[in-house]
Amino acid sequence: MTAAGGNADPASATGRVPTTAVPASVWWLAVVLASGSVLTGIDTSLVNVGIEVIGRDLGASLTEAQWINSGYLLALAATLPVCGWLSRRIGPGRLWLWSLAGFTLTSASCALASSADMLVVARVLQGLTGGLLIPAGMAILGQAAGRERMGRVIAVASVPSILAPAFGSIIGALLVDNFSWHWLFLVNVPIGIVGLLLALRVVPRGEAGRAGRLDLPALLLVALGLPLLTYAVTRAMDHGELLAPPVLVPLVAALVALALFVHRSLRADEPLMDLRLARDPVYAAAAGTIVFSGAALFGGLIVMPLYFQLGTGRDIVDTGLLLMAFSLGAAVTFPLAGRLADEHGGGVVALVGLMVVVVGTIPMTLLPADPDLVLVEALQVVRGVGLALAGSPVVSAALARVRSDQMSDASSQVNTLSRVGGALGSALCAVVLAGALADAGSDAEVAAAFRVTFRWLTGMALVALVLAARLHRAQRRA
Repeated sequence: MTAAGGNADPASATGRVPTTAVPASVWWLAVVLASGSVLTGIDTSLVNVGIEVIGRDLGASLTEAQWINSGYLLALAATLPVCGWLSRRIGPGRLWLWSLAGFTLTSASCALASSADMLVVARVLQGLTGGLLIPAGMAILGQAAGRERMGRVIAVASVPSILAPAFGSIIGALLVDNFSWHWLFLVNVPIGIVGLLLALRVVPRGEAGRAGRLDLPALLLVALGLPLLTYAVTRAMDHGELLAPPVLVPLVAALVALALFVHRSLRADEPLMDLRLARDPVYAAAAGTIVFSGAALFGGLIVMPLYFQLGTGRDIVDTGLLLMAFSLGAAVTFPLAGRLADEHGGGVVALVGLMVVVVGTIPMTLLPADPDLVLVEALQVVRGVGLALAGSPVVSAALARVRSDQMSDASSQVNTLSRVGGALGSALCAVVLAGALADAGSDAEVAAAFRVTFRWLTGMALVALVLAARLHRAQRRA
């Protein structure tokens, strides 16, 4: 018996369960639910490309225009914690369908906005709906797949989320150059409509369960803490330091609010999020690995576009094409990662994957001012392969430790931890890079600044590697 799930047998506890074929109905369900991953994954990268153009067209300064993205990210963070409660209240399938419909409608509203203020409001609404799509979809898939197929299904369902940002930058640049910024949002509408029509046929609605009373104080604490953390990260990227008052004040407030939320959740009879799942050693080790592998992933996603643009002088389209090596390496590896996780356990697969990440990142700490792009692309493929091996197997290891009725809580927590780790990794890399670039006056000094940042990326991967080893040991002991 497990502390978290209460019903896992020894085989499922380690992840070494007899693998069975995944039914075609489950694969179709994964394909349809992937439309939510595509929409949320591609949206941020699309809009990032057009921020300057949007601001100019709507008469907003660059600082004001940044709220078009910041408002979306803040709303996205605020809505994640309540996803588990809403799934229990109305069923994860219904929640996913309503969220997809809302995201599609708010995307159209963004395209029709005639002022920067209207667009920011529409983006906040878009973030509120988008934040529910991935955790609700993951809960549906987890329930449909079962423990013995969890690794394969979660891994394949993760492919769109890793490909979407890479293609998003290129698609966004082409849309802005050839049409208008309105198409950055309109492109979501046909995807959403098709996904909704298919989902009405194949997505199980799920039963409305016992959700309990909504813990409003806990909701206020986490709905304040996560957006403040996201805001502090955004400001850290702008200022290039963590100790500036515009960064430090929201960061401290965020940490205090989140600490109070954790304290309340662990004591409440009916918590908003059941943090007691972390009492299970396997689940806790998986959660820690998710945080730091998320930091290594998103930190790299922040640094590499800047490296290609500032370090090698490439334009935005060339940068988008160069970034595809990482995403393609990860996308090709995800199905293999899922099968290996089902056969051998997510811990050992993640351990190997993070070793690969470290091997692929260390050479980047030695790159000269005029690097061989073939070598850089090869290292990006290696990092993509490693992070794919480290990503979905850890998620499936966490989800396999909970009962079906706890799946909504677990999926919300997994997504929240990944975003928190990603936010912290992004902020740290941005601050380190900005500080190192501040005094860089030559190509050699720019290259040196990126080498310092790549060392920090290596450190994040090493911490995740240690935690993956702990996960592997916890699975063996289980």
